[in-house]
Amino acid sequence: MNKKVLFICQGAMIAAIYVVLTLFINTFNLASGAIQVRISEALCILPIFTPAAIPGLFVGCLLSNIMMGSAIYDIIFGSLATLIGAVGTYYLRKTRFLFTLPPVIANAVIIPFVLKFAYGLTDAFWFLVATVAAGEIICVCIMGMILKAALWPERRFIFRNEEVAA
Repeated sequence: MNKKVLFICQGAMIAAIYVVLTLFINTFNLASGAIQVRISEALCILPIFTPAAIPGLFVGCLLSNIMMGSAIYDIIFGSLATLIGAVGTYYLRKTRFLFTLPPVIANAVIIPFVLKFAYGLTDAFWFLVATVAAGEIICVCIMGMILKAALWPERRFIFRNEEVAA
């Protein structure tokens, strides 16, 4: 099987799933704002299975933000936060739990600035940090670990690459 085709297909599927999950949770007004539980962020653990998840998550977040009509700074910096988190997850993929922290940290650092400057939220900065971090902990650390447990037994079949850690 052509590795480049596999990489592109895996990334595209991850991006599509990210978009669908984000648009679904947005119907409940939970995909953006000061308090956000973007369930699609659980997919941020996927770089432990395949490096194709890195561009897949970035493109998925980018498309989601565009489709939701987000501010340009949110489209750019929100997507970059997801990209940074995905890269960090990939580099920490051999750890037991630490791989969940890069998306939490990247979003908790970047998104409060986006909320303040792109949307003019007047909430206290540290409140925004806390709420974004809480949403990321729920989605990545809790839901992501559940997703990891569900995918782990079938990882070689689902992701079909040699890079998946034993």
